[in-house]
Amino acid sequence: MSRRDFLKKTIVGSAAIAGTNGFAISEAHAASEKSNLQLKATEISNQLFADDGLSIPIATKPTVSNLAKGLDRTMVLGGGGEYYIAWYCGFFYGLYEAGLDMANMPEMVVGTSAGSYMGSSLLSGEFYRLRTEFDFFGKFPEIFSKIAPVATPNISQLRADKVNMSATDGSIETRRIIGAAALAADNKLNSDRIEKLAALLTGDSKKSWPPKRMFTTGIDCYTGERLVVGQQTAKKNNIALAHGAAASSSLPGVAGPTLLGQRYVMDGGICSNPAHVDLVAGSKRALIITLTNGITGAILTTIPHPITQNIKDVEATGTKVKWIVAGTPAGVDLLDPKQIAGALRTGYDRAKVEASKIKEFWA
Repeated sequence: MSRRDFLKKTIVGSAAIAGTNGFAISEAHAASEKSNLQLKATEISNQLFADDGLSIPIATKPTVSNLAKGLDRTMVLGGGGEYYIAWYCGFFYGLYEAGLDMANMPEMVVGTSAGSYMGSSLLSGEFYRLRTEFDFFGKFPEIFSKIAPVATPNISQLRADKVNMSATDGSIETRRIIGAAALAADNKLNSDRIEKLAALLTGDSKKSWPPKRMFTTGIDCYTGERLVVGQQTAKKNNIALAHGAAASSSLPGVAGPTLLGQRYVMDGGICSNPAHVDLVAGSKRALIITLTNGITGAILTTIPHPITQNIKDVEATGTKVKWIVAGTPAGVDLLDPKQIAGALRTGYDRAKVEASKIKEFWA
């Protein structure tokens, strides 16, 4: 190779290297700027929302809950779509017939998604009004199915659903990604139905939060934080019980998100502690009812649900737990209104099995 050719190739090579390094530096700078903005955005959000009292971090190890400390009987009701609301209705109807007034026995009820509707209905007294005013196994399923959210999704709803059903962990970052998709979904078709469902199950609780013992859960779509609403924080942020239940049931791509205070909120089950059992840790006895064991059965998100470990952490704080897993028939669609009548009967039959055990546990 001549000296001239050597110098030419060296100059060209050097220019290429310089160009590559410049691109890499530019990319690194952009990533750094993005990271700085994310930190700044988090700082701004924390400052602005520090006083609303809604955010309670999910416990990742055995921790006594400030909400449950010193209480005797507590109850946790997990989520599971229209199917599980109907199952709960049949279950608590059957328990009442067996002499268990579940509206008055627990000192604290934590409800998520379907469980938020059921707990709110119980503690507000609306459930017992429903059971006397309607033919419970005839007219009630018909009314319920007419106002259940429509399940046929549009493209934006489909995106939110697919993002939710692609999750492999329950990190805050994952929750934010799902929350962004939830916020971008056009769920207007279902909004009126959600309002009617909330009104049916919680009665006149559209402007206030009557039951002091009721707590609903949800996930902040923007921050990924776990939010907990009780009577005190509801009054502070002007949140009605019906809205708390609706927010907790705002499944990405199906309903909501629902505005609580100044936060848009999605379904409380979109995390790795789907029933939020850590909130009753430290109470003397906790009755926990979930749709699945976290491993088998129908699901509404692919975020892993280590419910067994969640409950072990509660027990490690000294709380005695009775855990009931409702279970689901093979192939059931949790959002299909056609499942309501069957779920109502299944829950009612299960109450006959569990009533004496619950009496013994809470004696």
